[in-house]
Amino acid sequence: MSALEQKMKAEIIWACMDDSYYKEEAVLEHHCIVRLFSGEMKVVQAENSYIIEAGETFLLPRRQLATLIKYPKDGHPYRAIMLVLSAERLKDYYIRHPFNVTKAGSLSQKIKKYDANEPFLDSFFASLLPYLQMEGQLPETMISLKLEEAITILRSIDPDTDHVLSNFDEPGKINLAEFMEKNYMFNITLNQFSYLTARSLSTFKRDFKKSFQSTPQKWLTQKRLELAHYQLAEKNKKPIEIYDEVGFEDLSHFSYAFKKHFGYTPSELIRQKVHTDSKEE
Repeated sequence: MSALEQKMKAEIIWACMDDSYYKEEAVLEHHCIVRLFSGEMKVVQAENSYIIEAGETFLLPRRQLATLIKYPKDGHPYRAIMLVLSAERLKDYYIRHPFNVTKAGSLSQKIKKYDANEPFLDSFFASLLPYLQMEGQLPETMISLKLEEAITILRSIDPDTDHVLSNFDEPGKINLAEFMEKNYMFNITLNQFSYLTARSLSTFKRDFKKSFQSTPQKWLTQKRLELAHYQLAEKNKKPIEIYDEVGFEDLSHFSYAFKKHFGYTPSELIRQKVHTDSKEE
């Protein structure tokens, strides 16, 4: 279980990270509202990436696959509040606060960013911050009140909020080949890939074999190495810059797998490219 998955057991989280860099792939089971107080976060999805700066608030929809990269900025550490909106809490809220459906709702795949100077959000997080800096857990009554307040604020500033937060449908099977071609670079488990494609692990492996005539592990490694080769040879990237972005946990494992697959190391590829380019000039 990842650090983020362990934290998701809480509903209001005060994140303080003094390290220079923190990165992990996340599969979000619940909707999450995040407010950055200092530092910066980069959120990378298959088709979009976002930079979240201090003072900004954003909504991460559930059942999303994303890489979260958190780091200090301008001499200030990463500080943020995360609110986790569980399905149980949202169902209870919408029973008590129903709304008129004017169009078919859909589970949005996009991150929603809110204006940095939105007064309702500024006031809400300013009121919450002192409690989170105190020792001990917040009382359940206060957690309920604050989460309900946050939902009410989002509804008031964004008319599409209800169609995201009140959608409790679980998606059916999606096109496995299309999904994997878009998301192979994310370093998550096969269990998580199967969850996101609405399959059991055994069904995922069987359908994968039909689609790619290969095992998931072999196919993922090959795709990630091909992407790495492209980044090194065509984009002039360095191994240290890309190994984690293409799905490898550490640089040494990446270099070993790269040489085993291509017959030469990333450094040898770069040297050969520099030599070739210099001859062409």
